[in-house]
Amino acid sequence: MEKIAVEILGLSSTPSHGGAYALLLKEVNGNRQLPIIIGALEASSIAMEMEGVKPPRPLTHDLIRNIIENLSLTIIDVIINELRDGTFYAKISIENLSQIIEIDSRPSDAIALAVRFGSPIYVSEDVFDDAGVVGDDSDEGEEKAEVVSKHPSVKVSELEQLEKKLQKFIDDENYEQAAKVRDEIKKHQR
Repeated sequence: MEKIAVEILGLSSTPSHGGAYALLLKEVNGNRQLPIIIGALEASSIAMEMEGVKPPRPLTHDLIRNIIENLSLTIIDVIINELRDGTFYAKISIENLSQIIEIDSRPSDAIALAVRFGSPIYVSEDVFDDAGVVGDDSDEGEEKAEVVSKHPSVKVSELEQLEKKLQKFIDDENYEQAAKVRDEIKKHQR
């Protein structure tokens, strides 16, 4: 499985998902992006660690980090490796005495731990193919994005309209709507 290095690009609330948040990951050596809807507690945990905020008592992810460190284990990396029925899946790779153990995880928990350990975050190429979007980084200000896909059978005019909509939602950090438009583009590709 090919894995692509990503970094956290943004985190924003999604009011219509009952307090959920959208986490936007961006390809490190490219311009593909992946929006993922996560829970409020996980979003808070990720944001607090990224901003260097230390709570008076350990949060769940801090507790897990403390356990891992006290057992002399190391998180090698995390990977969002699958998208099944609209749900993302992840694995955490932990090194234990020269042996790598993979543990199933929700992406939000895996990422919360990765930011605590400074571990790399990856997305599988298959997940990018299914759910990624590509933002145009040109200085010309053109609003353009395309769904990453190996199925070129979409009508160009419809795709262009949806791409512009998608980029606007990404620019406005409205990741919930961006995910809906992404799904609409995927329907056109079938």
